[in-house]
Amino acid sequence: QMQLVESGGGLVQAGGSLRLSCAASGHGFSSYSVGWFRQAPGKEREFVAAISWNGDSTYYADSVKGRFTISRDNAKNIGSLQMNYLKLEDTAVYYCAARYASGRYRVADEYDDWGQGTQVTVSS
Repeated sequence: QMQLVESGGGLVQAGGSLRLSCAASGHGFSSYSVGWFRQAPGKEREFVAAISWNGDSTYYADSVKGRFTISRDNAKNIGSLQMNYLKLEDTAVYYCAARYASGRYRVADEYDDWGQGTQVTVSS
């Protein structure tokens, strides 16, 4: 099991940038795929981005493609989500998730471990 802690959320103006981090503790982070999801008030949790265990393969939701970049540093047990050109509709609680597998996955139920979330608020 992997324990995950997100950080880096905050308040930012539209068009700005934030970098979210997901610190993982537990053995074998490099054997886990990592995903980012978000949930806005009154909405269901939605997929944002995913990265394979070795970082060679990534996958993005259409709504963030070209603006967000997912990455990982297996030596430091950290996953990251660089968010650029933020829009009002990006406002949500962002969660990182991990699954003991090599691929990259876009369905929340495919992930076993979750962080507590970090709030991202984009203002006009």
